[in-house]
Amino acid sequence: MPKHVFVTGGVASSLGKGLTASSLGRLLKMRGLKVTMQKLDPYINVDPGTMNPFEHGEVFVTDDGGETDLDLGHYERFIDESLTRASNATTGSIYQSVLAAERRGDYLGKTVQVIPHITDEIKRRIHRVSTDDIDVVITEVGGTVGDIEILPFLEAIRQFRNEVGRDNVCYIHVTLVPFIGPSGEQKTKPTQHSVSELRSRGIQPDVIVCRSEEVLSESLKRKISNMCDVPEKHVINAADARNIYELPLILHDEGIDSVVCETLRLDAAIDLSPWEELVEKVESAVTPVRIGLIGKYVDYQDAYLSIVESLKHAGFAHGAKVEIDWIQAEEVEGLLTAGRLENLDGMIIPGGFGPRGIEGKIAAATYARENNVPCLGICLGMQVMTIEFARNVLGMLDANSTEFDPSTQHPVIDLMHDQRDVTDKGGTMRLGAFYAVLQPGSKVAALYGEPVVSERHRHRYELNYNLHNRFEDKGFICSGTSPDRRLVEFIELAEHPFWVGTQAHPEFKSRPDRPHPLFMGLIGASLANTESNAASKTEGARQNAVG
Repeated sequence: MPKHVFVTGGVASSLGKGLTASSLGRLLKMRGLKVTMQKLDPYINVDPGTMNPFEHGEVFVTDDGGETDLDLGHYERFIDESLTRASNATTGSIYQSVLAAERRGDYLGKTVQVIPHITDEIKRRIHRVSTDDIDVVITEVGGTVGDIEILPFLEAIRQFRNEVGRDNVCYIHVTLVPFIGPSGEQKTKPTQHSVSELRSRGIQPDVIVCRSEEVLSESLKRKISNMCDVPEKHVINAADARNIYELPLILHDEGIDSVVCETLRLDAAIDLSPWEELVEKVESAVTPVRIGLIGKYVDYQDAYLSIVESLKHAGFAHGAKVEIDWIQAEEVEGLLTAGRLENLDGMIIPGGFGPRGIEGKIAAATYARENNVPCLGICLGMQVMTIEFARNVLGMLDANSTEFDPSTQHPVIDLMHDQRDVTDKGGTMRLGAFYAVLQPGSKVAALYGEPVVSERHRHRYELNYNLHNRFEDKGFICSGTSPDRRLVEFIELAEHPFWVGTQAHPEFKSRPDRPHPLFMGLIGASLANTESNAASKTEGARQNAVG
């Protein structure tokens, strides 16, 4: 039977429950244990797929097509395991299942209630990921203790321990120890109140993880231990780290994995050396490289979380410190006039939906193409690169996507044929992992090093393959297609250092110790561009001096 760790949070949101859970998962995996992870989210949406990026950040897509919470991205990057749609359950999806069961008559006419029906469904979701090949399931409960929405989840995980046995469950509570400036002290009262609230729901935490700006003193740990009724060594301090990938090592030094293994009666030695090597690589990546991110949601950077992390991963491997220039797509045309894009070593045009900022993205793609600036287009990014090429090279002046201009005479981007008559937007997405066949000798084939690849998708429009011959005659290469050759998966320019687009979302598969090939290609080309620009400036300065 798998062991279970439940991670809850208190005092404030965004304390780092997801990163704490992910770091613990990595530590347990380095002990040779098979780990999987899960997020229970209290919001009533069925999934985050139709939520505004400014509300929820990015939607993380799993191989099986699940549209899930962005914390699953942290889970996958840290434990290096592909999760499924079962790893994310929301209040909305749980109530949806219970109501469907009630309509089918599964409850035999009984009154449907939060206890036992909703709590039983929550427990079923936990058991769904508890397969026989798993040693430890780590489940993060979203929200904070005290939220009205979280109560059924707390009751469910309280019951869970009684059902599977005390030695099979460990409760971890993440809380805040703030520093109060006027008094010059770190305060434990928020932690005490948060644990008290959790205990009022019938859950006594086994481990308390204290988030703080600075390291806690031993006396404060003793105070928290006494007031919250946990052993002192079970009070773990997660002070602010230099980078998120250092967190597993910090938590290990605090003893979190040892305490969890002791609580769950697990005995396994740990080998930290691979992660220590990664952190050393992160700290030694110092060569600056400036990447412009041309986005529609740049005011809320969590909307591009996986892209940011993927850029950093590639930077680690190249010994480069990636500096991201957040550029609002709607402002690109004005920034071109001001020369803002001239300072970029490379550029990335990410995905998105809707017409806002499209012309700015197209202008950025034009600038990158005409000035040999390395550019990676992702999903919508690939589509605007295609529109740009059609307009400015092929002479299709009104070329567009039918998403933005249904009446365009040159629909270079269009709905997939089998989805044109579907009216339910939730049912028209191409979601999850799909295979692509790469063209031998292409840039993407060289980067991947294999002829067939699998990438995750989240879109409903495609490059119009009927036009591909006109594009390829001008050096625009469709360098990867679906196995049946109906859909274009990758594009690139033959005579450009790196102008590459993909219909997929490669950022979902990048790992800190195994960067994604496309991001490796972008950063590598951008570093070469940096060196070329530096050489040109040096030569220009020399000539001016001579003159």
